[in-house]
Amino acid sequence: MPPRRPKSSKNPAIFSHEFVQQNHADIVSCVAMVFVVGLMFQTTSPIASLFVAMQHNVTQNETEPAYEGPSLYTYGSKDVFGIFFYFLICVVVHAVIQEYGLDKLNRRMHLSKVKHSKFNESGQLLAFYAMSAIWGANIIIQENFLTSISNLWEGYPHAQLPFIIKFYFILQLAYWVHSYPELYFQKVKKDEMSGRVQYASLYLFFIAMAYMLNFSRVALCILVLHYIVEFVFHLSRLLYFAEKSDLSNTGFMVWNLLFVLVRLAIITLAVLTFWYGLEKTGQSSIDMAAGNFNTPLVRINCLAAVCLLQAWMMWHFITFHLRRLRERSASAAPPASKRSNNSQQKSKNAKKNKKEDESASDSGPDTDAAPSGPTENGTVRHRTTPRGIRKN
Repeated sequence: MPPRRPKSSKNPAIFSHEFVQQNHADIVSCVAMVFVVGLMFQTTSPIASLFVAMQHNVTQNETEPAYEGPSLYTYGSKDVFGIFFYFLICVVVHAVIQEYGLDKLNRRMHLSKVKHSKFNESGQLLAFYAMSAIWGANIIIQENFLTSISNLWEGYPHAQLPFIIKFYFILQLAYWVHSYPELYFQKVKKDEMSGRVQYASLYLFFIAMAYMLNFSRVALCILVLHYIVEFVFHLSRLLYFAEKSDLSNTGFMVWNLLFVLVRLAIITLAVLTFWYGLEKTGQSSIDMAAGNFNTPLVRINCLAAVCLLQAWMMWHFITFHLRRLRERSASAAPPASKRSNNSQQKSKNAKKNKKEDESASDSGPDTDAAPSGPTENGTVRHRTTPRGIRKN
């Protein structure tokens, strides 16, 4: 017998789809390192800092006294470079969480392909929501948005942002931009792709509009509330995949309650800010130079967009639970119908046996017919004597 040939393990061709998907983290990290190394040299430092550092710093005039407060920033076209660099960082961090965290857990749990994809999605979003919620809550406490809710609209336009708030929104935009190529890198199926593109696009649109219209304060509070609810949902989902039924059921119950309460809280914040607070300092036209978009048209459109989004999410929440109730009732219905069919079949068989017994009793015993086998009550076999023959 000839020796068995060893299996050939060929590496994928360079720049093929398989090669890029397997090594995308290494490729992206090398590109990011180019910008970091560029900061070390005087000739390339201005270009590299354009990507790494926050741009559009508000400078003070030389005649004014030295400004000792925190650095303030506005937004502009140069923010695109920062979003691109931190987009690369998000791809690298995504790969690190996937390789050193989620993949190891997947090997232990032996999930199916569908659950494997959902587990990876929830694991990645759980880390992002936790970081964003904790960081955003810390900013809210530092800026005293929690103690005085009027700070959400007083002093508008909030065109000059502290470094921490500007950096927060740049990272938010970079993360949701990185969600699109991750669909390719993670080989997401087409049936799952539409849902992920939908919620990533909604996040990107609303965060970008709040950032450019200088509604960063109310947007920050809304994001923190929403991220807390999403954190609870994805944590419960991971516990469900890990077969921790008691903990996952408790988590989903908490999520059901928080989801409704947070939707009401977000609508309340939007009404207080756009309908009540900003209306006091409203103006008839947009002032692009000052970054003031506090006009009735802009306020009403922003309020309508937030309320419609919450209503759309609530509608999906209700339809999801109604579908679950229908599925549970449908799964419980077949045993009941089967029992009713069995009882009907038994009654039919009983009626049939009763009719046969009645017909047998009416016809009487057949004396000419001889049994051809042993009796069923345990007696010995016997045969009848044919007519005309006597026994000796």
